[in-house]
Amino acid sequence: MIRSLFFHHLFASALALILAVTFSADTHRCSAADEYDYDLVHSSVSFKARHLDISWIHGRFNDVAGKFSLDRETPANSTFSLTIKADSVDTANAARDEHLRQPDYFDTKQFPTITFRSTSVKPIKGGYEVKGDFTMHGTTNEITLVLMGGKEHDIKGKKLVAFSTELSLKRSDYGFDKNAIGPIGDTALIMIDCEGVKK
Repeated sequence: MIRSLFFHHLFASALALILAVTFSADTHRCSAADEYDYDLVHSSVSFKARHLDISWIHGRFNDVAGKFSLDRETPANSTFSLTIKADSVDTANAARDEHLRQPDYFDTKQFPTITFRSTSVKPIKGGYEVKGDFTMHGTTNEITLVLMGGKEHDIKGKKLVAFSTELSLKRSDYGFDKNAIGPIGDTALIMIDCEGVKK
């Protein structure tokens, strides 16, 4: 009986030790990812689209927020997200910007935000390949971003990481008014430069 109690106690102690070590390892893994906030001052989301197929109209979005987490040891655990206020569109022409906010373009009252949420991340040479859900004008499609960069810099005690990417999107894939795709081409080129500040 005493021997049975002894082995029971020994087994319970060993199990508790294993659980403690496992929990500690899991906690370490969960905290392995560094989190960064989008720095609006040193970042930009800009675009250009063809006008009459003879020139380019350039613009940007002035109100952007986002965050990302980087797990250097297990990159698949990294995440990226971006939220753009559609009515912050800025093409340096007030009349055109107001038109772009209307229902035949961005329809910003009904669809106030443009968002990206990553679903998978894998490392590539010089950066990461990030797949995710891109939502604009009420339509969500999966897209792939090739984010170049990722080196961390320490400036005056702040840890910074930056990425850049370019992609091509068709407005017709996102439910824009097809009658408005004449003068301004269907395809828009998007340029994203994102600098993050470590939390």
